[in-house]
Amino acid sequence: MDPEAFLDIANQVVKLKMFPYFDIAHCTLCALSVREDLGSGAQAFSRKHPLACWLSYMLVVFAGGMVANGLLAEPILGPLKNSPQIVVATLVWYFVFYTPMDLGYKFAKFLPVKIIFSAMKEIYRCKKVYDGVTHAAKLYPNAYLIMVIIGTLKGNGAGFTRLMERLIRGVWTPTAMEFMQPSFYTKASLVASVIFILDKKTELISAPHALVYFGIVIFFVYFKLSSIILGIHDPFIPFENLMCALFFGGIWDSLAKIFGRGQLKEGETKDVKKNKLKCDATQEE
Repeated sequence: MDPEAFLDIANQVVKLKMFPYFDIAHCTLCALSVREDLGSGAQAFSRKHPLACWLSYMLVVFAGGMVANGLLAEPILGPLKNSPQIVVATLVWYFVFYTPMDLGYKFAKFLPVKIIFSAMKEIYRCKKVYDGVTHAAKLYPNAYLIMVIIGTLKGNGAGFTRLMERLIRGVWTPTAMEFMQPSFYTKASLVASVIFILDKKTELISAPHALVYFGIVIFFVYFKLSSIILGIHDPFIPFENLMCALFFGGIWDSLAKIFGRGQLKEGETKDVKKNKLKCDATQEE
């Protein structure tokens, strides 16, 4: 492709407006995640506890903005001030949970629809990460760690509020902590935040901003579609295993086990010899 044409496409992607189409895709997948988390009792729960269902769903939809605002000492309910977004989110929730014959849920689960909505949501995620980094940079121009944290939370806030979201629905799962088992989306948002910071604050990346942004969009979309179509859920795992082995005690623990077993075997051999000698002495007596 002609470099100028590619750059033009990248500029168009940067200028994309998220409302309402990308918001609809985001809300639809959030509703699917809540429904699938409820399991086989999702339909019964939504009929019996519609308020709890709606509140937990809205927390998933606006989690990134609410958590980021809380950390930045801004109004936590600030993301809810946009009434059109609230209306769209509520309509999507109703469509997925309450349409006759469950047509809304079946439509959202239809593979071609899910693929299109997933690609749109990843574009939406990239926008959120970039907005989070930019907003944090305005408040704290030299606080790179804060920029990374806010960008990551904006990109996958729902992962960090899962405990609260389930608690609203009456389920207590204290082990569902994103810090203990970060998902791919958290890791990808963190990497994207770092790249955006390098692009904005340093001279290490010489490419135009539009190309950097477009590259991250491609990264998000590619791995999301790979997870749906090919079942590749977390490409970071091999690198994490290598890092843990090299820098977080993995090699030393393995060596300690090997030497420990060797010492144990030597000790067992000595004990066997001693027991044999005792037995021989007893037989002679």
